[in-house]
Amino acid sequence: MTSVVYPGSFNPITNGHRDIVERALRLFDKVIVAVGTSADKDPETYLAERIGLCRLALSEFGKRVEVEGFNTLLVDYARAKDTRFVVRGLRTISDFDYEHQMIAMNQTLDPDIEYVLLPTSRQWSALSSSRVREIAGLGGDISAFVHPAVAAHYQRTNG
Repeated sequence: MTSVVYPGSFNPITNGHRDIVERALRLFDKVIVAVGTSADKDPETYLAERIGLCRLALSEFGKRVEVEGFNTLLVDYARAKDTRFVVRGLRTISDFDYEHQMIAMNQTLDPDIEYVLLPTSRQWSALSSSRVREIAGLGGDISAFVHPAVAAHYQRTNG
């Protein structure tokens, strides 16, 4: 079985993230959604909550999608999950620049790691978790951007 790690903060998981998972499942038998902590993105904020929301949002994919948290180097995590593949979505040129730098660093740490970069589907290309959080925080309707369980969660916590 070939698996791929899909790392990110998923704060929150959006329909764009779900699209990348669904498309990665066309290429791999299993997608491991690795909900990470990041020094750049408020490392400990609601990790268990983000993991739970990812599991709800991706439940339709069954056992082909695994969701768990991680706080190690990505290359170490991929090795521990017995895969050498990482998938990332690209929305913009600036995403490509960021991913290119991460790929260079991670391949220096482990040259056996291979990256699959999937362009985001057009309908989700402007979507970001930051904008979703901002809209939700101001009481806006985010149901067009996230799974219904995620929208309901934000409505409860911000309502």
